[in-house]
Amino acid sequence: MENEYIILCDESDQNGSFYSNFFGGVIVGGSAWQRVSTRLLRAKSTAGIQSEVKWSKVSPYDVARYQLLINEFFNIIAEGQVRMRIMFRQNIHEPTNLTLEHKKNEYFILYYQFLKHGFGLRYIPPHPNGVRLRFYLDQLPDQSREKLAQFRGFIAAIGANSQIRKAGLSIRESDVTEVDSKQHILLQCADVVLGAMSFRLNEKHKAIPYGEKHRGKRTVAKEQLYKFIRREICRITGKQYFNVGISTALSEYPAGYWKDPYLHWNFRPKHHRVETAKGKQAQQKRPI
Repeated sequence: MENEYIILCDESDQNGSFYSNFFGGVIVGGSAWQRVSTRLLRAKSTAGIQSEVKWSKVSPYDVARYQLLINEFFNIIAEGQVRMRIMFRQNIHEPTNLTLEHKKNEYFILYYQFLKHGFGLRYIPPHPNGVRLRFYLDQLPDQSREKLAQFRGFIAAIGANSQIRKAGLSIRESDVTEVDSKQHILLQCADVVLGAMSFRLNEKHKAIPYGEKHRGKRTVAKEQLYKFIRREICRITGKQYFNVGISTALSEYPAGYWKDPYLHWNFRPKHHRVETAKGKQAQQKRPI
């Protein structure tokens, strides 16, 4: 039973070929925070990784090193000390009835939805002294101070939701903080897993450089790491055929929203139309 939790979040492709608006994060109890970070930093050192861990850095030289670190990351998730959530939107589900203001603030609106619903906060275990929740967000895109302050205010207001308030959850605006991922190994691991999902769902593993006949070495290396990550997800979830492109079935409804170790959420707007022209089959049939 924890009286404090930390959610660390990152984002990836906002405009992918087939899937967009990728958000990912982990939640860890306050009492486990330092212990988990120390374990991951030790694994990073053992693997011989000297710089910040990022999906964009993956190369043939890094694959085996990253596998060692990511294996430890998923071991920690399997132990129940950390849980990971990923949200994305499939392009064929085109939202309707959007105002200009909605379109301008799409990034923040979807990020808010992920933070509010993605971690199952309504089902957080209550604590006699209440539960404090802190958000560590990887550096947000350049925006006005006013807009960033407004976003932090909206996140802090999540705690005022009647269903979440029943759990005694407290979110202070000062606990919604932008951080540098270089200082947070958990955020770095989340970045690698999130990047792998965007890479595969947007079929970047098939990319061949212009004028070449074969894929680049970095692309092949990233596909190798993606496959390793998917096997790790299958291992910790017990789902042999884990489908990365759909919302993950819960082990138990509704408690699984909170307690399941790893979940994907394919966000579908309440009001939308299906644009088959944006699907994989339609795009692959287009002449080059």
